[in-house]
Amino acid sequence: MTTVRETTGYRARAIAPDVLAGLRERDDAGRPTAPFSDEEGGAPLRCCLRRSEPGERIALVSYAPLRRWAAETGATPGAYDEQGPVFIHARECAGPAGEGHPFSNARRVVRRYGADGRILGGRLVGEGSARFGAAFTEAFDDPAVALVHVRAVEYGCFLYEVRRDRVTGD
Repeated sequence: MTTVRETTGYRARAIAPDVLAGLRERDDAGRPTAPFSDEEGGAPLRCCLRRSEPGERIALVSYAPLRRWAAETGATPGAYDEQGPVFIHARECAGPAGEGHPFSNARRVVRRYGADGRILGGRLVGEGSARFGAAFTEAFDDPAVALVHVRAVEYGCFLYEVRRDRVTGD
């Protein structure tokens, strides 16, 4: 993952450019990527943590965020290793820009994971970026929590990851 936006001391991580390059060829389910023109716009892009603009070329791919994190850390998430749909730009983009909490305009779930890759619980977070900061602080106040996933409530889709590596200043 690429570190991108500070979220009250914790950073949201977009999907890393090297991972995106692979996903633009073949997704984590092994399927070839099929780009399309997003005529309406509004798709939550996990490459740059913003919504798509009408007419942008994007792709819907299967992505396994916990599996990729586990490969980096040696964790064994077992049954918690899931893959699901994410939107990305069809071609390389500039990545995230700006500050704040991406996709905080709706209720989300902050799902907590331990260093072994197993789920430790979650919290429903209401609309508004201040609530996200409190949810991250609450999650990481538990020393067993290694990372959290921010997910959509309606479909459970992965939006981005936040790791324990707190930012104390740039």
